[in-house]
This record gives sequence, structure tokens and C-alpha cells, in this order.
Amino acid sequence: MTKIYIYCLFEGADIFHGVYSSLKAVHRDALKLCNKGPTPVYIKLNDEFARPSLTLLRNIFKGELDVKIQYMSSTQNATIIKTKLRE
Repeated sequence: MTKIYIYCLFEGADIFHGVYSSLKAVHRDALKLCNKGPTPVYIKLNDEFARPSLTLLRNIFKGELDVKIQYMSSTQNATIIKTKLRE
């Protein structure tokens, strides 16, 4: 059985933006959605904030399933959810 992971991107609170199979593409689009304000974009990890990078996102998702990550700036936010295709 093949494991196919998908990443769902939501803009704002609950506006569906798209489904991706590439972590690089979903990271790029999440940054584009959030990078519209005067402040930099951060990833929210529990109660901490970190600068977003593809390596950080890959390490957060590594070995996890059904994980929700938020990208935030002063005016925008985006959410990425990692899941897999189920039969």
C-alpha cells in the first residue's frame, strides 16, 4: 500500500485555498497569502512563534499525521493541515 500525503491550505479562518502533494508548494503559497502586512510572517508552534522555513515545516510534519500548522502575520493568517489519502 502506497502512502500518499496531502497538504490542505486554508486562508484566514476557514476559506479553503487548495490541496497540494508538494510540501514546497504549500509552504510557498502560505507565505504568499500571509505576506501582505507590514510585519514578517511567523509559524505558530504551540505557544511559541518561529520564522518559517521549508526545513522547519518538514521537521514539524516528519512522522506526524493530521497536524495543523498556522502561518501568521499582523493582517493575514493561513493554516496547513497534513493528512493522507485513505482507502
